[in-house]
Amino acid sequence: MDTYCIHFLNLWRCVYIANVKKDDLPINDQIKVSELMVIGPNGEQMGTKKLNDALTLANYAGLDLVLMNQTPGHAVGKIMDYNRYRYEKQKKLKEAQKKQRESNKEIKEYQFSVTIDIHDFETRKKNAMNYLQKGHKIKATLRFKGRQMAHTELGKDVLLRFANELSDIADIESAPKLEGRNMTMLLAPKK
Repeated sequence: MDTYCIHFLNLWRCVYIANVKKDDLPINDQIKVSELMVIGPNGEQMGTKKLNDALTLANYAGLDLVLMNQTPGHAVGKIMDYNRYRYEKQKKLKEAQKKQRESNKEIKEYQFSVTIDIHDFETRKKNAMNYLQKGHKIKATLRFKGRQMAHTELGKDVLLRFANELSDIADIESAPKLEGRNMTMLLAPKK
């Protein structure tokens, strides 16, 4: 074989593998078993049938024959609307992902200093308010520099003022505590 044919076959193989979805079930002509247990569109068992008879029943009903279980000797096919089945499956998957995102709320950190300006404070307060309304937690951190370590009560006042400004939508989850040169406080949204 020349190199052109080899490249074409490799390309075709890649395209074919990319188009085959592993979670899709075999339907209608894709089914390769000779006999299978058939379940009707309303859930009734129709008994073991040959593949051609099952396809005829599905065509007569205007639906698809879907191979649900492919174990040898115990193949089960169901007559249903396959597009609707896939749509409902994707809808359930999206709902599950949405619930998972809601449970994985993140912590947003805001840094302050003892000598913070009023406008910087208001900007951080406004941004924190938006995050708290979305359900996220807020971690307020204040770093002491140089001689500020002698007056840690000033830093505590800044953090408590921040918590007081947000008291209508947030509760203090952990009070301000000093760890080395940093003082941290955690706020959680009110339930």
